[in-house]
Amino acid sequence: MTGKTFAQKAIERASGVADLAPGQIVDAYPDLYMSHTASWRCIRTLEKMGVEQLYDVNRVAMVMDHLSPAMNAKTAADHALCREFAKKLGVKNFFDVNSGIAHIVLMEHGLVRPGQFIIGTDSHSTIYGALGAFGTGVGFSEITAAWVTGKLWVKVPESVRVVIDGALAPGVYAKDVMLKLIGDLGADGLTYDSVEFSGSYVEGMSVSERMTFCNLAMEMGAKNAFVAPDDTTLAYLDEAGVPRAELDVLPPDEDATYRATVDLAGPALAPQIAVPHTVDNVVGVGDVAGTKLDQVFIGSCANAKYDDLVIAADVLAGHRVAPGLRLIVTPASAKIMAQASDSGVLTKLIQAGAMITNPGCGACAGSGGAMADGETTLSTANRNFQGRMGSYDSKIFLSSPATAAASAIRGVITDPREIMATAVLA
Repeated sequence: MTGKTFAQKAIERASGVADLAPGQIVDAYPDLYMSHTASWRCIRTLEKMGVEQLYDVNRVAMVMDHLSPAMNAKTAADHALCREFAKKLGVKNFFDVNSGIAHIVLMEHGLVRPGQFIIGTDSHSTIYGALGAFGTGVGFSEITAAWVTGKLWVKVPESVRVVIDGALAPGVYAKDVMLKLIGDLGADGLTYDSVEFSGSYVEGMSVSERMTFCNLAMEMGAKNAFVAPDDTTLAYLDEAGVPRAELDVLPPDEDATYRATVDLAGPALAPQIAVPHTVDNVVGVGDVAGTKLDQVFIGSCANAKYDDLVIAADVLAGHRVAPGLRLIVTPASAKIMAQASDSGVLTKLIQAGAMITNPGCGACAGSGGAMADGETTLSTANRNFQGRMGSYDSKIFLSSPATAAASAIRGVITDPREIMATAVLA
């Protein structure tokens, strides 16, 4: 028998079934069930079922991130229902509207660990692969079923290996790499595949950059994404308070079988832009440079971690946002916001003319930052679907934080290397 991929090992662990092959369907028992602001849907379903006891309340994690703080009475009532439910059933992993984006918050609190099988009511739950976990998005009905039974069926995916070698050039970042891959492979290029990232560039990435990779893998159709845990991972988990004795690292075998291998040379890459209205409609920044912008949004689970804010602040240093342009910065979590405050990063952003909002999904989830008819936003989020940020007659472009910051300075889409070169000369 040939070696096993990460997905095979993770699902074997979660199901208790040995020697699984791609295509097999088994019942898996997730280690964690994440549900966000719309957890009220699950609660109402439980009420209709007459169920008052959960399979394992300690596996439940609820985060009020998508609409925070409450935008109206309906949202406030939904939040209140979730708070009452969590208190009544003893859900200790409940994170209220002041916490931030679910994915980031759970990782910061040590709830995501290597080898785990995690489901979440958000398609970008693939992000958990940044810490070596199997993360995948599901619907609210699946979460509700898992609350009650502790399990759900899963088909073992085929695996694709993506190898990225060589350092990136200045001005090029992890987001650019992923946009390039999404553009090359397409939105359905890796449908229901387990994506394993490797190569010399990947091995040198920070956990934040790995989050960007695994988060955006979903935009290629991936079932889950994975970066092998290493010393960088362990250092992050140490800070999160996770005892090393509790880790269950599941590296793929060297002779594992892959459906395909994709190779990418890091040094050859340039800044990328996803143009309206799909994430896989990707071009080099030069192809759309000069496009007028009304708004720039730096946020989302893809690119609002601390180092993303640092990159943006460094590009903006000594500059001001272009007249008439709105720059919205939404940190991914309360912890990140506090760190950015302590280090002076928030001050740099504010001095440049940015508006800082509370941690959470923000404009990415339609909570603030809406556009009027005919307006255009350059966003660091993971999706640019028509109507996602306000008017159906508006446009969303996607980029790295560096490209977003450089574009905010000039008021038009700008190659960040132009601003960075000026800073070096100065």
